[in-house]
Order: sequence, then structure tokens, then C-alpha cells
Amino acid sequence: MMRLSRRQMITTALASAALPNTAWANTPREIMWEELVPPGVPYSEIIGEGILDEENDYWRPIFDENATKLNPALDGAYIKMPGFIIPIDITDAGITSFVLVPYVGACIHTPPPPANQLVFVTTDTPWPSDDLWEAVWVTGTMSHEIQATEVADTGYLLHADAMEIYVWESEG
Repeated sequence: MMRLSRRQMITTALASAALPNTAWANTPREIMWEELVPPGVPYSEIIGEGILDEENDYWRPIFDENATKLNPALDGAYIKMPGFIIPIDITDAGITSFVLVPYVGACIHTPPPPANQLVFVTTDTPWPSDDLWEAVWVTGTMSHEIQATEVADTGYLLHADAMEIYVWESEG
């Protein structure tokens, strides 16, 4: 029969208690776009009426204070979320920073969504894809940072440590 000393038992117990937390810390929380809006702010109320320019066939939304309200639970969170890439910095190796948007054409063919619906992403590993129409999963640490980019104001910053093509799952 093997006997453990008190020190060995305490060390083993502490190590065992730390293991689930370590495993949990490396598992990203999967989120969707509506979770970027803080609890208590109706998703339907983040865009104001806006200005319609019928002559030029253009609508420019006017955002109210709800458009820059950010979800405090996501500041510092390790997350995984889907979206589409609007490139900002491109090198020979690929895209190194981009705005992650909730739908194709956001910020390019349509007015940009509000800041709390846009994520500025940086990555040390350039995204090599030439097909910017594909949805991607982006995994990394998210923080609050309202900033202006050349395409729109963003409310979140995400440093990506992994990216992959989003695979659409069929129902049924």
C-alpha cells in the first residue's frame, strides 16, 4: 500500500483543482453577433433612423448611444465567432488585420453596422484566403476598444490565434 505525505496530498489536490480551469481557459466561448450587444439593450434598438439620400440612392444610418454600448462580459474573453472579412492590412503572405462583419457586403456595398457590431481583428498568422466571400470562424482574445478604421468605427478588438473556414451545417 502506497502512502502519501500530507505535502504530496495537498500538492496533488491543488494540481487536480487547477486542471479543469486550465482546460476551460483553452476552450473558446462560441458567440454570435447578438451577444456583442450588452444585456438589457434591445438588439432592434442599436440603429437610429438615418438619412436617406434618394437622389444618390444612399442611406446613412444615424446611430444612437446604444450603438457603442459594449458587452462587459466579452472584455478579456477567449471567444470563437463567425463572420466575414473586410481587409485592412494585406501583405504578400495574406491579410494581417481586418474588420470582422456579420454579413457579406457590410461596410462595402451598404452602410456599416454600428460599432458594437464590428470587430477589428489582428493576427500574427496572415489569413491566406483569396476568397473574401467565405464566412470564417475567428478564435482569440477579445477586448473593448472603440476605434475608427477606414471602413467604419469598431467596438471590439480581437487578437486572433486561430482562423478557419466556417462550415455551414444543414438542418435536418
